[in-house]
Amino acid sequence: MLETFKNAWKVHEIRKKILFTLAIVVIYRIGCAIPVPGVDVSVVAESVQTNSFFGLFNVLTGGAFEQFAIFALGISPNINASIIIQLLTMVIPALERWSKEGEEGRKKISALTRYATLAISLLMAIGFTLGIRGALTDNNFLSYLFVILTVVAGSMLTMWLGEQITENGIGNGISMLIFVGIVSRIVPAAIGLVKNVAGGAFGWWWLPIILIGVVFIFAAIVFMDKGERKIQVNYAQRVVGRKVYGGQSTHIPMKLNPSGVLPIIFAVSIVSLPTMVATWFPNTAYARFAKGYLGQTSVIYIVVYALLVIFFAFFYTTMTFNPIEVSKNLKENGGFVLGIRPGKPTSDYLSKILTKLTLAGSLFLAFIAILPILVGMFNPALQNMAIGGSSTIILVNVALETASQLESMMLMRHYKGFLKA
Repeated sequence: MLETFKNAWKVHEIRKKILFTLAIVVIYRIGCAIPVPGVDVSVVAESVQTNSFFGLFNVLTGGAFEQFAIFALGISPNINASIIIQLLTMVIPALERWSKEGEEGRKKISALTRYATLAISLLMAIGFTLGIRGALTDNNFLSYLFVILTVVAGSMLTMWLGEQITENGIGNGISMLIFVGIVSRIVPAAIGLVKNVAGGAFGWWWLPIILIGVVFIFAAIVFMDKGERKIQVNYAQRVVGRKVYGGQSTHIPMKLNPSGVLPIIFAVSIVSLPTMVATWFPNTAYARFAKGYLGQTSVIYIVVYALLVIFFAFFYTTMTFNPIEVSKNLKENGGFVLGIRPGKPTSDYLSKILTKLTLAGSLFLAFIAILPILVGMFNPALQNMAIGGSSTIILVNVALETASQLESMMLMRHYKGFLKA
């Protein structure tokens, strides 16, 4: 990966894209450090330390929520909007038609995603402002309105910055901004870990164990991300006029983890909702119940979280891969899986393999999702260094995706040079 970046830096066009991406990243990080006027940052920071939901959201925003900066919502509203629109595209015929209309359809879906981002940003801004209302210096309607409009505007600006990276920079803009936010938390987490060792919270021998564990987890995520089952497909020969078609062999790639980090994002959003609602009513019986039985360290939370990750992994996979449609397309084009009859036997065979792969991938995602919680329960001193399952997977996926895009850009440049010659 480092060699890929080094070679890409030598190309003038790619170097300009890299510098543009870095410039946008700097602007984003500056916005994450400018607090919203009228908010006591120290009170918000204390809430982040005591509230598990705020702490998780603070990691995903790269510490912007802890500062209650103008980019406190981060890119999360745009991510949620994109996922919702993507799922609706699979079930609403009008959206499905737009997705097949080329550039015009893409523009319509992008506009709809922006409107959805605005609506979700407004809802999240209202919820978070009510959750940290004790941090507002002036407790009146205008103060609430100002804070809400500021963070909503920051969220929309963050979305625009992400779009600029996608169009003119390197990698996917949304993923890149999340990646930068997570990376910015690694150094403070490492410093906190060293301080805990120096303070005697746990022995120094924990350091190599933690390092080996982190390397093992990253290696396992890379393996699951790249792992796939290749189903061999053969095509019968057909004679049309004087030409012979078919007679070739290819494969259907079926990934171990086709849904990526989406199941964890959905699961976190749902399982954290009761805790978020409890922050709106801090001195009620419901708030005490949510803190005691629905908190991040409760058994109910862990079990429901894991089950939701598994459920959404199966849900997303079945929505994106249809064995019946794949079997139908193979039959129409003269293709067949070796040793399996075309038609229903092929679809049943693909469904069986898909279920096994999805089960393995979903169990792995569930384990990665709850691992930081279990580590924090085992030793509270290690809780701050656990950046979360979704964060770890995002780091790996974005790094691999960016390296792949750089390789594709260099390969395309070589082809262009060859054609010009």
